[in-house]
Amino acid sequence: MTSKTAGPTPPDNLTPQQRAMPKVNKVTAGDITASLKAGFSDFLARPVMSGFFGLFYAVFGILFVWCLVWLGKIWMIIPAAVGFPLVAPFAAAGLYEMSRRLQKGESFGWSEILTVMANQRKREMGWMAFVTLFIFWIWTYQFRTVLVIVLQDSSFSDLDGFLSTVFFTPEGWTFLAIGTCVGAVLSAVLFSVTVVAMPMLLDRETNFVSAMLMSIRVVTENPGVMLTWAAIVSVTMLLSLVPAFLGLIFTLPILGHTTWHLYQRAVPPAEV
Repeated sequence: MTSKTAGPTPPDNLTPQQRAMPKVNKVTAGDITASLKAGFSDFLARPVMSGFFGLFYAVFGILFVWCLVWLGKIWMIIPAAVGFPLVAPFAAAGLYEMSRRLQKGESFGWSEILTVMANQRKREMGWMAFVTLFIFWIWTYQFRTVLVIVLQDSSFSDLDGFLSTVFFTPEGWTFLAIGTCVGAVLSAVLFSVTVVAMPMLLDRETNFVSAMLMSIRVVTENPGVMLTWAAIVSVTMLLSLVPAFLGLIFTLPILGHTTWHLYQRAVPPAEV
């Protein structure tokens, strides 16, 4: 005989990725202020360890630009300097883990933080790194394309000549205007898919696609506040590049810690 049922029985082996995504909290300007205070407090709690991540990032940037000069790739210095902050969220993984442990009152040292960072290669963070670097590659490629189209008759063999052409000629102004618009679009896309995704992947067992979708939801449901946060991050990071990247020693850790706390306010804790 065929048994009668009220309806189909749902499977009981659903994975976490198949369950409903957590809701998104309403984020206000006060949340940004509170997150900045918490981020600065985390920096002061462990200034040497936090500063190490900023120093590592700054030294890498200096060496990167030096290599471009040494290789004669003068044209790449501007896209490298402007696009360099795009990969900051991935570089801040250790800072997220520090804030997570400080928030829970857990003790930790160098080995614990570096071990967590090393273990991310076995999780979904590697895919997010790929997404970040891919967008950075697109930014560099479009910069070169616009450079060839707009400044095709210009020549520059050194950094001074390149900067003079870009900043003091009509063609250079056109080039900057187009490059700025394209760069703004790419930055907005990358910010939207990473601002919550990076700390979320460190905090929870989820896949990188779900994390990116959650990040996009946070931005679309809180557009004004998240746009303000994006502006704060962009301006702070760009100003930090002026003193030979050295400003990143302080600003990168503070922004990284702050991002963790903003994520905590935007996405409710995972249900156990």
